Amino acid sequence: MQISPQQVLEALKNVEDPDLKKDLVTLNMIKDLKIVDHHISFTLELTTPACPMKEMLKNACTNAIKHFVLAEAEIEINVTSRVTQPTHSNSLDNIKNIILVSSGKGGVGKSTVASNLAVVLAKDGAKVGLIDADIYGPSVPTMFDLVDAKPSAEETADGKTKILPIEKYGIKLLSLGFFADPGQPVPWRGPMASNAVKQLFNDTNWGELDYLIVDLPPGTGDIHITITQSFPISGAVVVTTPQQVALADTHKGLAMFRMPGINIPVLGVIENMSYFTPAELPDNRYYIFGNGGGRKLAESFNVPFLGEIPIIQSIAEAGDNGKPVALNQNPLLDVIFGDIASKIAQQISISNAQMANC
Repeated sequence: MQISPQQVLEALKNVEDPDLKKDLVTLNMIKDLKIVDHHISFTLELTTPACPMKEMLKNACTNAIKHFVLAEAEIEINVTSRVTQPTHSNSLDNIKNIILVSSGKGGVGKSTVASNLAVVLAKDGAKVGLIDADIYGPSVPTMFDLVDAKPSAEETADGKTKILPIEKYGIKLLSLGFFADPGQPVPWRGPMASNAVKQLFNDTNWGELDYLIVDLPPGTGDIHITITQSFPISGAVVVTTPQQVALADTHKGLAMFRMPGINIPVLGVIENMSYFTPAELPDNRYYIFGNGGGRKLAESFNVPFLGEIPIIQSIAEAGDNGKPVALNQNPLLDVIFGDIASKIAQQISISNAQMANC
């Protein structure tokens, strides 16, 4: 039996992307189809390297071909990705998606979450940048062991000067902390702080990025308004802890993204410090700060709940030592941060597809 490309594509039309609600052929995800006798090979091009359904889609493709074309077919599927971007956005220096990481108040671990998400997305193969826009307490220099680092600059062909981000662990990094003495306070006035943050976006040679993660200051202030109204934002992630005082502030921060004039898609809520698990009792969970607050907040705003991050000593130690914990081989945390990063990438793909259909 001679297998034709049309037969294979018709079979693959039965495989639907569960997020985008269309079949893989219509979504143009099937590339480089080759058929030699009973051997079928093609590339499955996903919308993110962090796709949580990678294996499920591969298996579905294999089953569809064997069922609709030939049971004895030998099938080889190469999985790649091409990260999508909002269709209406005027991309900023080849940056496809800007993701804001926000919190209603300080001390909830927002910078730790932002740093580890950047690490996981880069490990998955995405091109990632991280801006530390927290003017009150920039943490990226510490978390990436770059306390005394200073970015260099280059002159472009048109005579402009561009900042070169510092690269570490596969991530391009910039922090307001790189431009100040670590031991000296910087009393930022609103306009001065806003202009400084704009420079991190506009006056930097970021190159091509799939995701630029922005670690925002806590609260809802000038920096938030400047960034959301000045740049094409793909979505925002909100970090909270379970206790009521954090949830009350997070509620305000989440509501800010829905205000007229801002209207940024909320990709979901992450609950940090959800429970304590002693190293010697890995199956035990102690809900020190309460239980389920982040999930209830997400439900009240009808946004995804992205996951719980436990209180584990190695998370804080890794950040203090300048090596985010997602770089280490901690099986539990690899699964937790990997799952959260996949869900965020998934929500970005869904949001971009919805904008394309508008």
